[in-house]
This record gives sequence, structure tokens and C-alpha cells, in this order.
Amino acid sequence: MKNRARMLFIGVPAVLVAGLLLSGCKPEPELTQASAQAMIQAKYDQTPPVGINVVVDELGFREGYTAKYWDRIKVYPNQFWADFKLTPEGKKAFKLPNGGDVIEWHPENAGDTHYTIILVTVGANHLKAEYVQEPESEVLPGASTAKGAFFRETQVMDGFPNTVQKIASTPVNKLSVKRHADFVLEGETWKLKSIE
Repeated sequence: MKNRARMLFIGVPAVLVAGLLLSGCKPEPELTQASAQAMIQAKYDQTPPVGINVVVDELGFREGYTAKYWDRIKVYPNQFWADFKLTPEGKKAFKLPNGGDVIEWHPENAGDTHYTIILVTVGANHLKAEYVQEPESEVLPGASTAKGAFFRETQVMDGFPNTVQKIASTPVNKLSVKRHADFVLEGETWKLKSIE
């Protein structure tokens, strides 16, 4: 009786596996967290690096002024508006989105601590994919087999001057955002379809 039970225990899975192999069905290749992260990072590494948009609040603006990234060139009659010009050192760190070199610091009132401007870093790095979650099956139009994974997309500040990193690290900046990647199975290979 023990031998018969042992044969059933071994025989049934063996017959099922043999049936799958003979019918031509292959098991779906695995998409791991590591391979998903590698595909996302490869996409980021292939994309040309661009400067980082940095939101500069009052604290960051004072940091830049202390570092001599900009000099005041005009004070308005209301005494809280001023224009600042990027210094040669400032031009090595930042540029204005409009291409000029004059920053217009024009808050609503003297006590406005929420006023911000946007500057773009001159230096550029590739984005970094971090904390990729375990890919899960999902339904995508036009794809018979698809998976998706959430991950963290991070702006890399390596190589930037300390003052630039300090200005970019103020609470108004988000150097890291949550994204979602979609993967599709093409033949026997997983491929990155899109990042949202």
C-alpha cells in the first residue's frame, strides 16, 4: 500500500509535467524585482540627462545669496520686491527657465514666506530607479501577458555643489516621486513598455 501511494505521489506530478512538455506549453519566464529595476534603470541611462528643476523658496534663496550665486541689482519702492542677477559662480550652478540671468523676487507682501521661483541646474544626471516593488500581473490593452510594478524615481544630486544640493533639499522640492512601470512578455522575454 505504501508503494502504491508513493507511486501516485511521484507519478501524478510527473505525468502533468510530461503533458505540459509534450503539448508545447512552457512556463512563463519570471520577472523579478531585480530584472524590473534593471530594465527601468537601463531606460533612464539611455535617456539624455537633463538639468533638475529646483523650486527655490525664501530659505533656499537666502542660501544662494549667501553663496554669492546672485547679487541684488534693484530694490522696488515697496521695499520687498527686488531683482537679482546671476553671478558668474551662479551661472555655473543654475540657469533661468526663460534663458535670462535676472531673477525677479516679487512676493505678494513683505511677510510672504510661501513665494517661490524655479531655477534649473546647469549640471545634469540620469534619474535613478529605487525601491522597485514585486511585479504583479495586470491587464494591458494589446498585451496577452503583462505585469506592473511601482517604484521610486529619484533625482540624483551626485556631483552638484553642496549649496545647490542644500537649496534643492528644502521641503518645497520633491527629489523623489512614486512611478509605475508596465512590462509585457514578448516571446520569452520581458520588456519595459512604459513608465507613468
